Amino acid sequence: MPVLTRLIPSPVVVDIRPGALDDLAGLLADQRISSSGRVAIAVSGGSGQSLRTRLEPVLTAADWYLVADGTIDSAVRLADGIKGKRYDAVVGLGGGKIIDVAKYAAARVGLPLVAVATNLAHDGLCSPVSTLDNDNGRGSYGVPTPIAIVVDLDVIRDAPVRFIRSGIGDAVSNISAIADWELSHGINGEPVDGLAAAMARTAGEAVLRHPGGAGDDEFLTVLAEALVLTGIAMSISGDTRPSSGACHEISHAFDLLHPTRRALHGEQVGLGAAFAMHLRGAHEESQLFTEVLHRHGLPVLPEEIGFSPEEFVRAVAYAPQTRPGRFTILEHLDLSTDQIRDAYADYAKTISS
Repeated sequence: MPVLTRLIPSPVVVDIRPGALDDLAGLLADQRISSSGRVAIAVSGGSGQSLRTRLEPVLTAADWYLVADGTIDSAVRLADGIKGKRYDAVVGLGGGKIIDVAKYAAARVGLPLVAVATNLAHDGLCSPVSTLDNDNGRGSYGVPTPIAIVVDLDVIRDAPVRFIRSGIGDAVSNISAIADWELSHGINGEPVDGLAAAMARTAGEAVLRHPGGAGDDEFLTVLAEALVLTGIAMSISGDTRPSSGACHEISHAFDLLHPTRRALHGEQVGLGAAFAMHLRGAHEESQLFTEVLHRHGLPVLPEEIGFSPEEFVRAVAYAPQTRPGRFTILEHLDLSTDQIRDAYADYAKTISS
């Protein structure tokens, strides 16, 4: 009897624990990623650069590349600097912007990418996508999944707590994104990849229902694992559908309409997901969602991230244009601006009561 299966793109190793950074050189050698330590390490001028002095004595064969920002231009410059120098791998050491730049550069020169996160701000840690700023605002570029993921919880705890909160918002927004995917399946017959949906939903639920908080290693481990699982779910489905629905459309609208004022990605998608849950009429789930966001210090109203209610209404109205062809609760309801304004007033009243 034949056994039918499929190969799932995933990291060779995922190391999430306190002190993981100290074993980076050993991980590279033991996993045969780079036994010589001949790697290109991309760092920012912030958290990554501050860890350079800690790693240089054990990664003596590595070359270090300072990344200025999270733009496509920086990613291309990094790739040009790495090209032809016979590295075994690229290491992205820093937050989401640095890892996205490193993922793109590694893909461009055909090298594996080791993602070493200094914060847990969003699920780009393990996703097959690099989100980079460009002349038109922000673009998403397909890249291979990282070959290894390293998350040192000691380093994560030293990062501003706002980054952890952002990661929470991104993880729990999976639940709203899966609801949108299933809605599209029911209305339009769009196929749902059950395995990808199960992984993304499980990741979101694990964070949503965990009683811990940002100072708790057990909770940080669950959050890091959830972000990794979400990235793998996207690799399985071949697109961002498992983690991106109306929540992300609203966030992308903020990015495009207010590029100099946008909040952290996870803050925006968490808010977008909370509103999308309300639009669905899933009142119990919506109440739990906003309660958990509140408990973790995440915004549930636009004023909490510097936007007026009217700016939020305009962002929701614009949101479907950010992902043409994607069907979510926003496209399904097809609300006018006045209807969105009324729905937001009802949402604000409901969560404040």
